[in-house]
Amino acid sequence: MYDIAVSAVACLRAGTRVDVAWAVETHGFSARDHTEALMITPGGGRVGSVLSGSLNDRLAGLAGEEGGGRLVDLHVGEVDALVAGLSCGGDARCLLVPAAELPERLWELLADREPICLVTRLDGGAVAETTVYDRTTVGDAGEDTERLFRRAVSVSTIEGDTVTTVLWPVPKLVVIGAGAIAEALVAAAGLLGWNTQTMTDADAAATVLAELAPLDNVVVISHDAEIAGRALMAVLSGGAGYVGALGSRRTQQARADWLAEHGVTELDRIHGPAGLDIGANTPAEIALSILAEALAVRSGAGAGSLRSRPGSIHAPGKANA
Repeated sequence: MYDIAVSAVACLRAGTRVDVAWAVETHGFSARDHTEALMITPGGGRVGSVLSGSLNDRLAGLAGEEGGGRLVDLHVGEVDALVAGLSCGGDARCLLVPAAELPERLWELLADREPICLVTRLDGGAVAETTVYDRTTVGDAGEDTERLFRRAVSVSTIEGDTVTTVLWPVPKLVVIGAGAIAEALVAAAGLLGWNTQTMTDADAAATVLAELAPLDNVVVISHDAEIAGRALMAVLSGGAGYVGALGSRRTQQARADWLAEHGVTELDRIHGPAGLDIGANTPAEIALSILAEALAVRSGAGAGSLRSRPGSIHAPGKANA
């Protein structure tokens, strides 16, 4: 649903009807992306997908029918599943709701890539009411719902006439530059379940970097002053939570001078040289030290040894690991 937020807001502001569909219960399918959603407009426009696109056509057809939000039951046959790249078919229950019936706050949270909890009350198969909760308000949804949210994973449940949809965004790592360390960063981030993107063109990277959220991470590997400088200038204009830059002290100073000459002042946001001081030497070790620093920055932890910290080893509100 994060991928459709900006488009949905644009349509709503323009007065265009938008229907949103997402799967809340499936049977027979292998693992799926719980954050998937499909946005449908009356003119046939679509953004996103449900179950890799296997249900897009039927959901689009249903969206054109009269009525408000509702729960629909659909089946994906083996042929349609193979065409969509799924390993097998199955059954799915989906919510199909006009975007105007969803809380306005939902789109703000999704656009900012914040974790959310949607609680939808049903009256028969029709949507009666949908409430959105965030980190600060989820306690109002009840103990069981808060416990589900605090697991920090995307999931949907149906209990009686209540559908609960919990969405946690996937962090993104953007690497500026190429080479062995870039490859090691991508591999290590993959183990964390992060989305990754490697870019070498500063112009192409500018838009991507400026739109990143606090959950996201950027590592500048390129030692080219122009490429690195322009990339850092772009990312510092946005909201990325972690900005790391490789290179010697001399390289760091050259980048700082370039940025200062171009009017950039938020240099304290740059972690350079990037990485925790763990004695890393190989590309894999360097990647590990950088991503460990990124995690520490996001959590606000001191990155010390667990042995030296008293109490529970798991921070409150975090998923166990």
